[in-house]
Amino acid sequence: MKKIALTTISLIILLFISCTDDDNKVDPVADVSLDNEINDFVWKGLNKHYYWQEDVPNLADAKKDNINAFNTYLNGESEPKDLFTSLLYKYVGTVGKENAVDRFSWFIEDYEEQNASFRGVNDAFGFEFSLARVSDDSNEVIGYITYVVPNSPASDAGLKRADIFNVFDGVSLTLDNYKIVNNYYSKNSISMKFAIINNGNIVSNGKEASLNLREVTENPVHYASVINIGSKKVGYLVYNGFKYTFHDELNAIFGDFKSAGIQELVLDLRYNGGGSVLTSAYLASMIHAGASTDDVFGKLIYNSKNSTENGAYPFFNNARIYDKEGEYTGSDASINRLSSLSRLYVITSDNTASASEMIINGLSPYMTVIKVGTTTYGKNVGSFTVYDSPDFGATNVNPNHKNAMQPITFKIFNKLDQSDYTKGFEPDYEQVEYISDMKPFGDLQEPLLKVALNHIAGITPKLQNVKELELQTEQIFSSFDRKPFSKEMYQISNE
Repeated sequence: MKKIALTTISLIILLFISCTDDDNKVDPVADVSLDNEINDFVWKGLNKHYYWQEDVPNLADAKKDNINAFNTYLNGESEPKDLFTSLLYKYVGTVGKENAVDRFSWFIEDYEEQNASFRGVNDAFGFEFSLARVSDDSNEVIGYITYVVPNSPASDAGLKRADIFNVFDGVSLTLDNYKIVNNYYSKNSISMKFAIINNGNIVSNGKEASLNLREVTENPVHYASVINIGSKKVGYLVYNGFKYTFHDELNAIFGDFKSAGIQELVLDLRYNGGGSVLTSAYLASMIHAGASTDDVFGKLIYNSKNSTENGAYPFFNNARIYDKEGEYTGSDASINRLSSLSRLYVITSDNTASASEMIINGLSPYMTVIKVGTTTYGKNVGSFTVYDSPDFGATNVNPNHKNAMQPITFKIFNKLDQSDYTKGFEPDYEQVEYISDMKPFGDLQEPLLKVALNHIAGITPKLQNVKELELQTEQIFSSFDRKPFSKEMYQISNE
């Protein structure tokens, strides 16, 4: 009897322990259902990949320990974009520019549209522009074209760099109404009336243009030439975006420079907001004469959850070639590396960002980089697209929507572990681009290029004399300010 009793009690205790263990292993039943699957994706994607994940309490792993509380939290935001923004660390849209840490993450409404943009394909009018006051004491505002994309509505209409307009969609521009130019981003058609500067006054020249939005493919290799300065041959390249589908075109230009035997290079990045990290590494490999695949061009550091992915981009001997649909063709091109450069001139502005700044930062340990223009934007972090898929990659994506995210996922350093340029790189020789001093690209009197060429010729650059200009005011708006994906540094899928 005693033995049987002990056995029975033991079985009851074991059964109780077994049931208790099982209960601990089974998630509690969710009484609160999840209303929005995209919100679930937003939280989980940021929890896994956001660079500042540990700094955001609502992204802590423990947030999902109580499934009912977690679902209630996710259901609290009806718009996934609002949830996304609320989870960013000291986001510029929340705390203001002065206190911001994250100025760059964004929510993607249509990842197909973004991917096309990364390839250089957009629905566009095909030009960029800025606005400026006519004078410090005037209410009048003018616009001026900074560059025109070939084979676009703007080029078809005859628009050119330095063209001035003072009427946009029928509105004569002033400080009170110049935001009418936002139609550039939201309308399918726009119109402009153009003018000239005459003794400091804006006078209509009778030219008008009406543009209709259409698909435009922009080759970022915008302009290139070889300039003779005394006995020196200088390569000049206006490069407007690190588009990975134009590796062939970029490499071909350096083939031309190499054949011409250039001894100096002026790289014009004043309108280059960045792009592919891989493309940046390829460009650096074309520039640096002593480049070796054993040397570090840039280091990428991820959050603690993805620290095993930390690594470096070297210099390359070959460049992968992608077609215009973004697919790897299976062929590589031998990089046309220049062998004669000991220094690099870079033309900069506040539109020079991310992958462009990576060129400056990554090459500085290897060669002298001389900056001409104005202070760069200041972006030392980058991203990759996070999709709603099991591994957050581009395969097996949820077919129910086209939302994705472009959160900051890594910080970038050079060989010397330098990355402190969030306030931008200051120029060695400051030169502001004013409308009344603007010239075509490659013109030897174009002010920023002229500074670089004078330095190459051994002439000390002089301070800019704005009193000589008919219009002396700086810009109050740039089309890059609201251009989607204009200041980005990203990794492409499966690179």
